Amino acid sequence: MYTPINQWAEDDRPREKFLLKGKSALSDSELLAILIGSGSRNESAVQLCQRILASTNNNLNQLGKVSVQQLMEFKGIGEAKAISIAAALELGRRRRNEEVVQLDKITSSKAVFQIMQPIIGELPHEEFWVLYLNNSNKVLHKSQLSKGGMTGTVVDPRIVFKTALEYNAISLILTHNHPSGKLEPSDSDKELTRRLKLAGQQMHILVLDHIIITETGFYSFNDEGIF
Repeated sequence: MYTPINQWAEDDRPREKFLLKGKSALSDSELLAILIGSGSRNESAVQLCQRILASTNNNLNQLGKVSVQQLMEFKGIGEAKAISIAAALELGRRRRNEEVVQLDKITSSKAVFQIMQPIIGELPHEEFWVLYLNNSNKVLHKSQLSKGGMTGTVVDPRIVFKTALEYNAISLILTHNHPSGKLEPSDSDKELTRRLKLAGQQMHILVLDHIIITETGFYSFNDEGIF
């Protein structure tokens, strides 16, 4: 019996399931259903996509070779939906063919300086950035958390760790610049570092270092033994 997707349990609907459980929890037909958005009067988008996949023995490589015209032979698939499917599969093919991007690996505080100095080292105002790392200390993501004036920025710890969870980061490194050129951390720098390190311990996400960057140098909390 056909039941429209909008009448399914919320965590069974493809879009909601994507948000609640992550993309890897979805089947191929559910991912395709998100692309086409709707099915026909007699079957849901997921059922329609199951039928399309079955025609290629559930092989995405084979589906990628199916033309727009052939996709349009399925009831419920018009030109726009057929093009959406073909475009998505073409992106997947191109992704496979691209070289894997080599992630920056953090081996020392100097490596952080070399990555971040071109970004924040010469700014006339203060910015706070976080490097999010995997278990090999490779940089998964760089994120600007705040942008302030000449003397400081405000950082929300919730955003720091929300981003860490989004990227499945194992650890992170805090960085900010001092437009004054002075490398010594302020009391507020030390207090922020302490709070973020404690929060990280509770969430099992290590805060490895906090590095202050100027145009010509850097200060590492870890190197200085105050971390």
